[in-house]
Amino acid sequence: MPKIDLSVIGKKTEPRVFEYTWKDVVLYSLGVGATADELSFVYENDTGGLKVLPSFCVVPAVRAFPNFGEDIEWSRMLHGEHTIKLSRPIPPQGKLIQTGVITDIFDKGKGAVFHAEISGETEDGHHIYDAHWAIFYVGGGGFGGDPGPKAEPLNPPEGVEPDFSISYEVAENQAALYRLSGDLNPLHLDPAAAKRGGFDRPILHGLCTYGFATRAIVNELLGGDVARLKEFSARFSDVVYPGDTLTIRGWKVDVGYIIQVRTDRSVVLSNARAVVE
Repeated sequence: MPKIDLSVIGKKTEPRVFEYTWKDVVLYSLGVGATADELSFVYENDTGGLKVLPSFCVVPAVRAFPNFGEDIEWSRMLHGEHTIKLSRPIPPQGKLIQTGVITDIFDKGKGAVFHAEISGETEDGHHIYDAHWAIFYVGGGGFGGDPGPKAEPLNPPEGVEPDFSISYEVAENQAALYRLSGDLNPLHLDPAAAKRGGFDRPILHGLCTYGFATRAIVNELLGGDVARLKEFSARFSDVVYPGDTLTIRGWKVDVGYIIQVRTDRSVVLSNARAVVE
């Protein structure tokens, strides 16, 4: 059984600086499928100014991951759920000062669930984002810990047409492009690594699918206004392959929108909600 070190809970990282330029912002937008028609996300000299997709915050956040313990086997880690919360739009260039912390480790029997929180602010102290990872550690359960709260299902209303629906094709080279923003896991590029992970071919990064969904929300619901997206949470339900078509749909509810993303095989992002203003 993998060893779980509960002493890592609550230990914040030292502040870590992430410096970036407009090129990093544009590379991320292209990595989540933005096209030349979306000038405000891909052109640094757009008349309205370069806009940063709210989900870009995952790019600096991965550089501030807290310590999960000395004996962690990362090949057993599966990204289960993800949430971002934005206080203000992300600047198109500059420096972000970030800290990370493990907030909880829950015992789910067949595995442990690590909850990691990473926050970023500007150099002058303006809070920008909080990003929350829920990561399932296969085989790490059974250590006698708290099982944690049971998540309530968040499903689209039955028999109700979505308020928006859009489909995006995932390019065959999408994972090769997205990984240049910092997630270099070979599972998403190397066929041999994918087979070791139990897949017949490389799969798309879950956070790339998440970025596609964020882009759809901003474009289809918010008229391109990135400042209106305040929170987006989702569960990674199934894999996406380069070459798939993603259909993103949203239903208006009192707290924002219930979001669902699916391929022609299955739902791939579920229990998803966007809070907008």
